[in-house]
Amino acid sequence: MPSPAPIRLAIVDDHRMLLGALSEWLRTAATDITVAAAVPSWSELLASPEFPVDVVLLDLDLKDNIPVQIKLPTLKAAGAQTLLISTYSEPEQVRGALAAGALGYLPKSEPVETIVEAIRAAHAGDLFLTPEVEATLSDGAQSPKLSAQERRVMALYGAGQPVKAVAFQLGISEETAKSYLKRIREKYRVAGYDVGTKVALRKRAIADGILLQTD
Repeated sequence: MPSPAPIRLAIVDDHRMLLGALSEWLRTAATDITVAAAVPSWSELLASPEFPVDVVLLDLDLKDNIPVQIKLPTLKAAGAQTLLISTYSEPEQVRGALAAGALGYLPKSEPVETIVEAIRAAHAGDLFLTPEVEATLSDGAQSPKLSAQERRVMALYGAGQPVKAVAFQLGISEETAKSYLKRIREKYRVAGYDVGTKVALRKRAIADGILLQTD
């Protein structure tokens, strides 16, 4: 059985020394990741003959005055998942980038093993945040205001009920239950929380007191 194709990675960082070092570390740390491009600017990424790639490791602090909220849809349209890195960024800025579609954020101080883990998670379409980053982003973050019915849907679905059972228990159609879930996810996304999976939604429901840990 042939082995899966390596993850094609692009690194965008205007600190050339870090760009070179990170490329080298990743080449030696993970055989399943290929550094297809390592460039110091956004324009050079788009112009690279290696682009598009599977995952882009993007410096959040690039001095190009192009908001990350514009870069993320461009990368998504090209079929690339995005991981953000920076020396330090305001939690509000990181939350906004995650809400716009980034699949993770890493301080540049993280060990290469953590960066490798994050790249693999992003390639699989999963959100990756270290516990430290998650704690920082949670500080002062506002959970969205949900209606009473949205809270009921989130509680039942987060407790493990399938959508059909949620709809039956609340006396609504399955389509209506799905639209409630879609609205709940969108509200959390705007607030900077990714609850795209059932597990993530359950964790958020517990954190926000909508669901008890024992439910």
